[in-house]
Amino acid sequence: MAASDTAAGDTAAAEAAVPAPGADVLGGASLPAVRRRVQWALVVSQILGGLGVSTAVALAAVLAQDIGGSEAVAGLASTSSVIGTALLSLPFAALMARRGRRVGLTSAYAVAAVGGLVVVVAATVRNFPLLLVGMAAFGAGNVAGLQARFAAADLAEPLKRARAISVVVWATTIGAVLGPNIAAPAGSSVAPLGVPRTAGPFLWGTAVFVVAGLLLHLLLRPDPLLTARALSRAERAGTGGGGADADRADGADERSLRAGLSAVAASPRARAALAAVAGSHTVMVSVMVMTPVDLGSHGAGVELIGLVISGHITGMYAFSPVMGWLADRIGRVSVILVGVALLACATALAGTANGHHAQSAAGLFVLGLGWSAGLVAGSALLTDAVPQQSRAAVQGLSDMIMNAAAGVGGALSGLVVAQAGYGWLNLLAAALLVPVAALALPVVTRRRT
Repeated sequence: MAASDTAAGDTAAAEAAVPAPGADVLGGASLPAVRRRVQWALVVSQILGGLGVSTAVALAAVLAQDIGGSEAVAGLASTSSVIGTALLSLPFAALMARRGRRVGLTSAYAVAAVGGLVVVVAATVRNFPLLLVGMAAFGAGNVAGLQARFAAADLAEPLKRARAISVVVWATTIGAVLGPNIAAPAGSSVAPLGVPRTAGPFLWGTAVFVVAGLLLHLLLRPDPLLTARALSRAERAGTGGGGADADRADGADERSLRAGLSAVAASPRARAALAAVAGSHTVMVSVMVMTPVDLGSHGAGVELIGLVISGHITGMYAFSPVMGWLADRIGRVSVILVGVALLACATALAGTANGHHAQSAAGLFVLGLGWSAGLVAGSALLTDAVPQQSRAAVQGLSDMIMNAAAGVGGALSGLVVAQAGYGWLNLLAAALLVPVAALALPVVTRRRT
């Protein structure tokens, strides 16, 4: 198989030959220098964003139970955040398509910060519906984190696109690991202000989101998406592909949701990529959310459950650069199929553990690896498979479908476990991998013939 599944004509050599109009867009800087600045800005913001999300989410269920007065509503806080992420993905993608990544990402962090403040107010006045509204807005922080991986791909060399995505995904590890550990100090720090301790992490999260937004506002210049479009226009002009047709190709109509749907429908590779991203995420969330319940029913304590989940998070993020390197070396679709195999293995391990905690831990670790392979390779393939002018719309559509599907999967997983058991949940999750493989395999076959 070729080293990468990049679109025809989208090569590093062509990019290096960008004519003079592109140089004006870069403000006199070299393209490699701009790439490095953009990636560093995204990495630092991703660390901050991951810290803000994980610090607050660590106590979201406890806060919801305290305000709602029942364990039955404890999970609604996280569910509202997932729903908010899904619903906000398209509006922010549309904003990025019109105004660029810098405006879109900073706006997402601003909405998330407002959501954090609403949660604090809801906790103070003990208003449960207001809490859910705040949690939905807080989900914009996840939107920013997810869209950052695509921002990393905007100016990346085609043969290194998956690695650029994977570095930004990896950066989430730092914030995700540190966040839960500072939740308690964050809660204690707000006690003198009359704010409930369980709401303290959301106040801290708000502050972190503000810093992340300001960082991107200052450093994400030139804007990677707008710059990539300008370079693409310059390249077309230099090869005789410019003119009125090129201008129309970059029109707003090509950046709408309808354009995104059309671009995906027209490309088998895009369909395979979208299925990989959504399927991997849904399988991961569906199994992961019920694993602590299964472990607890088999006598595992809080410490052991925490260790298993930590191993799962390590599998998700720490090895993403490896997945990016593999996707660039052996091809996006090949790594997607590796992810399918890892997720199938994970569901088999977890679903048959039956109280063997070491096997459950291994299953959850492999589950994280499979998710990482599907997300990184699927995101790179999705970017490769659609025209430049439609990418932002397609990427927003991808995140919306991914989070909506995972939200449904997470909500139904509890019912499946209650009615049929944890083993059946893993079997049904594995069944979701069949359409992913069915869409990916023909793409591999076509490239080999």
